[in-house]
Amino acid sequence: MGLGGSWSSEPHSSAHVDEAAAAVDAALEVGITLFDHADIYRGGKSEAVFGEVLAQTSGLRERIRLQTKCGIRLNEQGLETHYDLSRNAILARVNESLSRLRTDYVDVLMLHRPDPLMDPAEVASAVGQLMAEGKVRALGVSNMSGAQIEVLQDRLETPVAANQLEMSLFKRAWLESTVLVNHAEGTDYSFPHGTVEHCVRHGITLQAYGSLARGLYTGAPAAAPSSAEEATARRVAELAAAKGTTGESVLLGWLMKHPAGIAPVIGTANPDRIRACADAAGVAAGMTRAEWYRLWVTARGSNIP
Repeated sequence: MGLGGSWSSEPHSSAHVDEAAAAVDAALEVGITLFDHADIYRGGKSEAVFGEVLAQTSGLRERIRLQTKCGIRLNEQGLETHYDLSRNAILARVNESLSRLRTDYVDVLMLHRPDPLMDPAEVASAVGQLMAEGKVRALGVSNMSGAQIEVLQDRLETPVAANQLEMSLFKRAWLESTVLVNHAEGTDYSFPHGTVEHCVRHGITLQAYGSLARGLYTGAPAAAPSSAEEATARRVAELAAAKGTTGESVLLGWLMKHPAGIAPVIGTANPDRIRACADAAGVAAGMTRAEWYRLWVTARGSNIP
């Protein structure tokens, strides 16, 4: 989402293409090969600059996996935001994304947000056509509950492969909901209980966006950090120093330690910060249960029940 310049209608520049190329190089350097897009990011410019990188880099498309999203419409028909997962909209937006990305197919198409007017049969028809045409190889969803996925899956001929949700040490509703059943504190969290369990049961990969908490615990300036946020930043730094790694790898490792097999989405386009994530899998493997729980309890600012 950070590629392509501003969110304005101003066209992207060659400098933006160079920035995208640098981000891709850094990602490949540390073993990241899945690149996550959406048709709305920077008004389509994120896909466009990535497409230029693909076009100018021989063999790159064969080395990576691409996913993009559709379903959110911005500043159309007098509405600031609305959702559209109708058959025609899915087909049109995917074709537009493929054109911008300069590729014949995406490895995964994500439905970006639940659309209350969505007809699962229409979605299934559109996805079936796109897969038959070779334009989409797998289907995922984003910001959907287990129940919503189940209703959609009833009409699909292909399994839902992934569900992208905001998950991090800061955004913990997905985790808190698992221990606050029948507890007064549970009312503080609106995460649909059972969604993580549904994804695990059906082999749906959980992709965690916002996984680095937008730098909250690794040096990003905060206007008025809470005592829990300050304490967590210190603990992340201490753990990183003890393990000879970076705070970014600690944050991702904490997510990846969870047995649900969470795949963090690294939102940054900064090459140095991308490289700082290189040790995440190793941190996850080496993190003790006590270290994992200590990070969680510090971030929540109180003990668990």
